[in-house]
Amino acid sequence: MVQIGGAKHRRTEPNSWPALLACKQGGGPAPMRWVNFRLPHPERLSSPTSSSSTSFSSSSSSSPPVSAKSMRFIWNNIFSKGSHMLQCLCGRSLKKNKNPTEPQLKGIVTRLFCRQGFYLQMGQDGSLDGTKDDSTNSSLFNLIPVGLRVVAIQSVKTGLYIAMNGEGHLYSSELFTAECKFKESVFENYYVIYSSMLYRQKESGRAWFLGLNKEGQVMKGNRVKKTKPAAHFLPKPIEVAMYREPSLHDVGEAVPKLAGGPPSKSTTSEPVVMNGGKPVNKPDKEET
Repeated sequence: MVQIGGAKHRRTEPNSWPALLACKQGGGPAPMRWVNFRLPHPERLSSPTSSSSTSFSSSSSSSPPVSAKSMRFIWNNIFSKGSHMLQCLCGRSLKKNKNPTEPQLKGIVTRLFCRQGFYLQMGQDGSLDGTKDDSTNSSLFNLIPVGLRVVAIQSVKTGLYIAMNGEGHLYSSELFTAECKFKESVFENYYVIYSSMLYRQKESGRAWFLGLNKEGQVMKGNRVKKTKPAAHFLPKPIEVAMYREPSLHDVGEAVPKLAGGPPSKSTTSEPVVMNGGKPVNKPDKEET
């Protein structure tokens, strides 16, 4: 039989431990009841055998008394750190929020080598094409992660982003918009392909890809097949860099450069090529 401080019932007090006890009376089990054990502060324990006013004793000699060292360990590691444990369980970080203006995204400075034998480059005017010179600064690009396997491709020299509009044309934009997001996927031959996150074929659902033809000219995204060398790029990292998260703007706010025409939300099957600011119908041949 267990005696609880000589009292039959105790009022609930703070810093107490609830325990469910069952006592045998007359050879049969008695109804279970909740009893609160008050946890003594470790400083009040003068010795391992000392007892407080709320301690309890058992008639069984096999249970050793709770030592002051054990009580101090429980107090220091559980109760005094209760808020810390609660915040960890709730998934909240105890660290202060970092300054949002500080670079927080880890990307790379790289050159994108196309399987056609050209490095992708951006001219000072924002035009895109290929070059075989592997030492020019115009072929350096920042690959900034903006999502899960989603990157923004920014020219190191001009600071402009590569984007693809609703007709599949590539252009360079001063602002980061949804048309500047490309999905980065590894093809079966270990080359990397970049497809538009915003546009694709309506009927088949086939993605539109970044690509260069055999002459080193950029192709319309809807004319590039992922199985062809035109879409296969091999990133050649130069260094790892930290970037700030780009601010996302609306597509209509983008400022296009000379690389295919203005951004557009519409999708058309008729290819349009900008020639001196005037649209000219010119059918593109699909890369073979």
